[in-house]
Amino acid sequence: MSELIRSRGRRSLTAGVQDALRGQIDAGYYAPGDKLPTEPALIDKFGVSRTVVREAIAALRADGLVESRQGSGVFVIGPRHTDPGLRLFTSDTDKISDIIEELELRIGIEVEAAGLAAVRSSPAQEAEIQAQVERFSRLVAEGKPTDEADFQFHMAIATATNNARFRTFLEHVGRRMIPRVKFRTVMGGIDPLPNRDAPILDEHREIAEAVLARDPDRAREAMRRHLMTGIKRYRSLTAWGPTQKNDEAG
Repeated sequence: MSELIRSRGRRSLTAGVQDALRGQIDAGYYAPGDKLPTEPALIDKFGVSRTVVREAIAALRADGLVESRQGSGVFVIGPRHTDPGLRLFTSDTDKISDIIEELELRIGIEVEAAGLAAVRSSPAQEAEIQAQVERFSRLVAEGKPTDEADFQFHMAIATATNNARFRTFLEHVGRRMIPRVKFRTVMGGIDPLPNRDAPILDEHREIAEAVLARDPDRAREAMRRHLMTGIKRYRSLTAWGPTQKNDEAG
């Protein structure tokens, strides 16, 4: 139990540092091209551990706000301006029902993407899909965050359709399309659910195997099953008191 509490506490601190830096970037305090303070400086500024700072920077990097340059530090790319019409995934929310609706929309897009990838993918694209599965597996084994690897797997599938609009859609949606990322926002930076990395990894493997086998029907079904599992998981939570109130209020 104490380990769980520590883990929740670290995630909450990470979200706090991430939100503070994001706010400064959005407000122009750090302009595109500016270098962020060093890791020790951020640790001192926020009074958190090195792990918290690194996880916060990794999240900002996954969102396309910063980039790491070998031997130079972390630099601001700039605030990402999202088309208002695409804020359905990225806007703030306090409702689990939003996550469910977004997953339903993704089914309509990503199931077909998986089928097209199975038919159209090039050897290089297939290698990238497999690489993202292996990356996810490695992070799970090392006990490290998998959010970015999750997003990049879906990006690899979208790219393998060889229809640029699938990839463009996911790029606009961004990392927050991953339900776990948005759920932590709903729950104030804490994820009370058991870790889902192992079953998600298995689901990614099934999708990848179907694509590499060039079986579009199997690929579509594997992606549908993957996203439907998420819907069932979050639908079961709508009976939770605080969240149910939020949903009813909406």
